[in-house]
Amino acid sequence: MGRIDKETYYLNIAKEVSQRSTCLRAHAGAILIKNDAIIATGYSGAPRGEPNCCDVGICERDKLGIKPGKNYELCKSLHAELNCIINIARVGSNSTIGSKLYIYFERLDGQKLRHGKPCFMCQRAMKNAGIFEWVFKEVVNGETAITVGSL
Repeated sequence: MGRIDKETYYLNIAKEVSQRSTCLRAHAGAILIKNDAIIATGYSGAPRGEPNCCDVGICERDKLGIKPGKNYELCKSLHAELNCIINIARVGSNSTIGSKLYIYFERLDGQKLRHGKPCFMCQRAMKNAGIFEWVFKEVVNGETAITVGSL
């Protein structure tokens, strides 16, 4: 059996991180890599100490009939990418400048594949944190797409 490449390795780890997601619509996990080492992880979920959608069984955006990709401000969750950046800020042990984000995203609501990149809000946070590259793997209804991108 051959050794897997690093991109697959990092995306597999991001997939495992996504299993902690608390969103009812999708599971997302992110890992931040710098100098070939994981410096932070994050998954989609409510802010610390607040009830999670999976625990209360209600997605506010579903309840309001909001389509995926719209009105993120009405969602109580933070995206995996943003949580990853916040988590490295909480420990303050490493600079994010020049790091690369690996993101795994799996839809749970049967919607089609997304656009293969972080949302505009996460892209802004990434830019301010000095993260200019990402690898985005998304899975929907058994269909998989991997996108490599940069800001």
